[in-house]
Amino acid sequence: MRKIFRLFLYVFALIGLVFTGVFVAMQFNLLNVKGSVSERNAYFNLKKNSNLETKNTSTAIASGWASSEEWALMKEVFTRDQAIINQAARDAQISPRLILAGVIGEQFRFFTNRRESFKGYFEPLKILASLSKFSFGIAGLKPETVNLIETHLKDPKSTFYLGSDMEHVADYPANVTDVATERMNRITETKNPYYPYLYVGLFMRQVEAQWAHAGYDISDRPEIIATLYNLGFNRSIPKANAQAGGAPITINGVTYTFGDLGYEFYYSGELADIFPQ
Repeated sequence: MRKIFRLFLYVFALIGLVFTGVFVAMQFNLLNVKGSVSERNAYFNLKKNSNLETKNTSTAIASGWASSEEWALMKEVFTRDQAIINQAARDAQISPRLILAGVIGEQFRFFTNRRESFKGYFEPLKILASLSKFSFGIAGLKPETVNLIETHLKDPKSTFYLGSDMEHVADYPANVTDVATERMNRITETKNPYYPYLYVGLFMRQVEAQWAHAGYDISDRPEIIATLYNLGFNRSIPKANAQAGGAPITINGVTYTFGDLGYEFYYSGELADIFPQ
């Protein structure tokens, strides 16, 4: 009897010790799930609602990217260039919000990795960063990706084909003999960045067409479209239950994936007056 009583005491003491440890861990945030927004959602088996008409910026968004100095600069530039962006969107036959959902990821990634350059050069001059290493221009385009976009436009057998009415939207003038050089000039242009925005829109339309051909409609999935823009054509593999992903980007202490930023911007209401869904 005494042994049983002693056993109960040990059990209750152990339970008390476990609860005390959990309480202490919670107080010091030791049980927080780290990682990107997408990783945390996957961990808790959460699913984003892509049918939302808008998403409030007054909660988590307000303390993340939407309140950042980087976004304040982008917002000013996008407003200034709205005529160019909207024209590119009309020619690509896509929402300008989707185009920006891809561009902001490239800009955030550059600015957060090069904080001194942002504060000392880009912010004072009120200009976007023009990438110049592996990807180029304000949209972070690769020449080989743009070459594929142009090829898909003219190939009716391609699953990325957009139809005969889109075949000539990115044609070069007849007097251009060095297409590779002119292609690079297009994607690195900063004074009139029509082509960078156009190519982003065309890429997004083409992956939408590819997925639709496979039986998956992602036209209302900005997080998937932005993710694919970050990953490229070779990583665009149509499938059910696709999730946001891509490069991790930390803004104001919050880590997003490329696709997260696209999703949150698209439904945030930011710049909705000039770039509606």
